[in-house]
Amino acid sequence: MTESPNELILDPPVALAPLAGITDLPFRSLVSRFGAGLVVSEMIASGEFLTARPGTREKAELGAGIENSAVQIAGCAPGPMAEAARMVEAMGATVIDINMGCPAKKVTGGMSGSALMRDLDHALRLIEAVAEAVRVPVTLKTRLGWDDTTLNAPELARRAEAAGVRRIVVHGRTRCQFYKGRADWTAIRAVTEAVQVPVIANGDIRSAGEARDALADSDAAGVMIGRGAQGRPWLLAQVAHELYGTPAPEIPKGKELVDMITEHYEAMLSFYGADLGNRVGRKHLGWYMDEAGTPPGLRRELLTCREPRRVLALIPQAILDTEQVAA
Repeated sequence: MTESPNELILDPPVALAPLAGITDLPFRSLVSRFGAGLVVSEMIASGEFLTARPGTREKAELGAGIENSAVQIAGCAPGPMAEAARMVEAMGATVIDINMGCPAKKVTGGMSGSALMRDLDHALRLIEAVAEAVRVPVTLKTRLGWDDTTLNAPELARRAEAAGVRRIVVHGRTRCQFYKGRADWTAIRAVTEAVQVPVIANGDIRSAGEARDALADSDAAGVMIGRGAQGRPWLLAQVAHELYGTPAPEIPKGKELVDMITEHYEAMLSFYGADLGNRVGRKHLGWYMDEAGTPPGLRRELLTCREPRRVLALIPQAILDTEQVAA
């Protein structure tokens, strides 16, 4: 890949993927605190955003203007996509990412997300509408194609670059694969060879070793990590340190880990309110306990508890006591 004079720098080139229901502001803030080149918001549906459906506008407002943060939008019509982009830019977004990679049926059924890879002419109309509507950099996240017979990510990338897209993230699977099998990092190389803008490799990157392999296979300019960071918000910083020599994160253990998890849980309670925050927090608490090896009975008790005060009391038992036994 030849360096472009208009390259959008990602430093360090390790980014947090947008994950619906997971990469909310509390989690993105935690990952950023450890160290990441970029964190991306949950996907915002442009149509719902413009009609102010409860929950969507708030997602856009979450960290839109925070440094090293991007807001991701999705949709199926140029007009709403352009208007949503303008509104997000006005809220302070410094980078706007277009989602053409989400495989969820409720998204593709509305001709959004990865469904757009079935009609590149229409996909390009959306990209052009967004790029022409805003002054901030526009990026694109996509997959290899709709299925194994339409691996058209290189063509989409070329056309997106010509329309003004400044960076492209490619998940190494087709839409029809969803998350089955293994991400094909080698297949991403066709995209890096097709464009001059930076290409970021995504999919099944859960360690520095896998990140190194993904870079070698794809010739990408960086990596994007999603599910690998669940229960390990320090992973991006750890990968950046091992691959690029950035400061090593202080990975919390013992009481420090309990304090971090408690702070994360309390941030979710504050952000969502007690009832919803407790429900949303369960998935993160579950991942933390998976990493700690919490006994099934205690894990079940914590994840079914409806009283935040009781959850807070159980966290040290689920994490600290488990670590002490393991030691």
